[in-house]
Amino acid sequence: MNERISKRRMLNAMAVAAVGGLAFLGQQASAAEGGSTVYLLGSGGAEAAVLPPVEGLFLDNTYYYYDGDIAADRSLVVGGNVVLGLDATIVAQFTTALWVPSTKFLGGTVAMGLTLPVGAPMVKASAVLSGPGGQVLEALRRDSTLTIGDPLATAELGWTWDKLHVTASTLVNIPVGHYREDQLANLSFQRWAGDASLAASWHDTKSGWDVSAKAGVTFNGTNKYTDYDSGNDFHLEAAIEKTFSPKFSAGVQGYYYNQISADSGPGAVLGPNEGEVTGVGVTAAYNTVMGRSPATFRIRAFKEFDAKRRLEGSSVMVSLSLPLKMILPPRAAE
Repeated sequence: MNERISKRRMLNAMAVAAVGGLAFLGQQASAAEGGSTVYLLGSGGAEAAVLPPVEGLFLDNTYYYYDGDIAADRSLVVGGNVVLGLDATIVAQFTTALWVPSTKFLGGTVAMGLTLPVGAPMVKASAVLSGPGGQVLEALRRDSTLTIGDPLATAELGWTWDKLHVTASTLVNIPVGHYREDQLANLSFQRWAGDASLAASWHDTKSGWDVSAKAGVTFNGTNKYTDYDSGNDFHLEAAIEKTFSPKFSAGVQGYYYNQISADSGPGAVLGPNEGEVTGVGVTAAYNTVMGRSPATFRIRAFKEFDAKRRLEGSSVMVSLSLPLKMILPPRAAE
C-alpha cells in the first residue's frame, strides 16, 4: 500500500514540476519591431524537455516583471513611431492551460497549450521623431495602459530514454489581442509569428541533477498597420539545477538571443535593426500541496548585458503550477 502511495505522489510531483517549464509567454520590449520578440527569453530553463508523465490538464500562472532601457542617443521604431531613448517597465500575468491527451503518441508524449497574457506596460521615450533624421515632434512622451496581449498556441512532442528527455515544440502568436495604434505601450504584437524549438534535459531523479538546453528560431510576420516586417530570431538557453530535498531545488540559467535576418518593409525606416543580447540568472522551485493538489512555485531572475539594438534590463518571473486533472495509469491509481 505504501509503495502504491509513493508511486502516485511521485507521478504528481513530476507532473507539477514539468508544467512549470512549459509556459510559452509573450514578452514586450526585446528585438525586431519595437525591440520586441514573441518568445520569452528564459522560459526554457530547468527541465525544459520534461513533459508530464501522465495524461491530464495542467495550469500555470506566471507573474512577470521586466524593467529595461536603451540609451537616449539610440532610436527604435515603436508602434509606428521613431523614438529616441526608451525606458520600459512591464507588469503582467500569463495564464497557460496545458492539455496532455496521450503519453503514447509516436512513442512519446504529446501536449497542447494556450496562453493568455494580461498586463500593464509603462513606457517613456526621450523624444518622438518625424523620421530617422527628422525633427523632434515631442521632447518627452509617456504611455501606459492595462491591456490584453495576443494569445499563444503551443504543441509539443517529447520522448524519454531513461534519464534523457528530448522535446520538439512549436509556438504560434495569434494577433487578436488589443493593439493600440500609434501608441508606445502594447502587449499585442499585431503580427503572426511562429517558433520552432528543440530541447534536451538530462534529468536524474536519484542524484537530483538536471542539465537542460533549448534552441529555436522564431519566424516573424508583418504588422499590417505599421507595414513593418520583423526579421527572424534565434534563441539559445541552458540551465543547471540541483534538487536538495523533495520540496526544494535551485540552480543557474542563461540565454543568448540574436536576430538572424533583417527587418524590412516601408515601416522599417531605421534599417535592419538586428538585435542581440545575453542574459544570466538564477532559478529556484518549491513543491508543496494546496488543498489536495500538489503544486510548484518557481522563481526566475535575470540580468541582461551586451545588448545591441534592443532594450537591456532585468526580469523576474514567479510561477505557480498545478494539475487540474490527472489520468493516472491503472497501477498508479490503485
